[in-house]
Amino acid sequence: MPLSRRGAASAATPLRRALLAAWLSLFLSGPAAQAQLNSEAQPSGLSTPQGTTPASPALELESIAQPARVLTLDLTRDANDIWDRIRRGFGMPDLDSERVMDQQAFYVNRPRFLKQVFERGGRYLYYIVDELERRGMPTELALLPMVESSYNPMAYSRAHASGLWQFIPSTGKHYNLTQGPWVDERRDVIASTNAALDYLQRIYDMHGDWHLALASYNWGEGAVQRALKRNAEDGLPQEYKHLRMPEETRNYVPKLQAIKNIVSQPELFHFELPYVANELHFVSVEAPVGVDLATAARLSEMPLDEFLALNPGFNRPAVTTPGQTFIVPTDRAEQLQAGLAELEEDDRGWRMHVLEAGESLAAVAARHGLSTAELLKLNGLATGSQPGAGHALLVPDGVDPDGALEVSGLLPLAAAVVRQPGLKLNPPGSSRSEPRLKSPKGKSASADKRGTKRKGGRTR
Repeated sequence: MPLSRRGAASAATPLRRALLAAWLSLFLSGPAAQAQLNSEAQPSGLSTPQGTTPASPALELESIAQPARVLTLDLTRDANDIWDRIRRGFGMPDLDSERVMDQQAFYVNRPRFLKQVFERGGRYLYYIVDELERRGMPTELALLPMVESSYNPMAYSRAHASGLWQFIPSTGKHYNLTQGPWVDERRDVIASTNAALDYLQRIYDMHGDWHLALASYNWGEGAVQRALKRNAEDGLPQEYKHLRMPEETRNYVPKLQAIKNIVSQPELFHFELPYVANELHFVSVEAPVGVDLATAARLSEMPLDEFLALNPGFNRPAVTTPGQTFIVPTDRAEQLQAGLAELEEDDRGWRMHVLEAGESLAAVAARHGLSTAELLKLNGLATGSQPGAGHALLVPDGVDPDGALEVSGLLPLAAAVVRQPGLKLNPPGSSRSEPRLKSPKGKSASADKRGTKRKGGRTR
């Protein structure tokens, strides 16, 4: 059956135009851009493309182009991979606009970045898609974290938005995401996904339109409602494409549509999606109090950075409260459970120490075989900090602290996110091993100043 719910013609049109725009942008930008695309070279920096698609050449190209192929799906067979499954659940109206074509050309010219991000997203996609299908929501939304965070669960914005779905603190609190000194569920893959889908369902029910719902997710539902009211008063259509909105929000839905176009028919863009099996990738294992994340990674026989990519919600390098879980690949769960069971027979581990009045950090550190700097690092405290009485500190209780100290260097801290090379999260001003995408039509200064991004009627 045709991919589009509106028939072959409507499915072909946006993809056809998007492909034409991408081809034209390469044609107009000359051999250098084509060489970049063909070699899949990593860009050293991602600047805004200039002058992508003049109107008259585009029209000439449209008139002579061969008709685009229409993707068909056989729903009687099982999905080949997660991308096939995602295609089967597409349910949003396609957006066909110049901005979509600009975004499409932008992504297509960065194949290495695309592949890197899609590979990273492969860890999380099965769970996200499963939840979307269970709720009867369009599977395009599984691609939204690419727009939000590039599938980086430790992504952190200057407005303090965090995680795959980029919740700011207030909205995270509204959707019951724990944010404390030990855990931040805005980064937890399962908790944040469930909260994000709850939110998206609510704003879709509010508007009855997915494009407006997405604009609300980016700009805030209050701002979108006010924009709709202005259009109604001015006698203008109350549709996404007719609303007056910040540049960031104006590009938000086109970005998702561009990614959808690539996933729909990657061969049209000479791009190969990385293989991601359509199978459960991870499961939860109860995390005993006192176990540090480095030990859990070792027991799971996983590289530390890969373990943390599945368990990004911890603010400290050890479990100190009951009810926490470790997320591990399905084929590592049994060995982790067995290893944790053996550890429970040992009295050594990690615990909390509550500072007493007049007690210094130096004294606590020395008592537990640490330097003051190590104690600060384990607890996400800045150099020179001296918390007062009643402050709970993570301290080792008869265990080697080296693994936990390594984890501390890779975790976001409570006060500020520290981006570390092991997770390819680079601090401001450093050389970036991983590019950060900017819109082809970058944010206007006024929009950036207003901080128009983020969830729940909020400003950044």
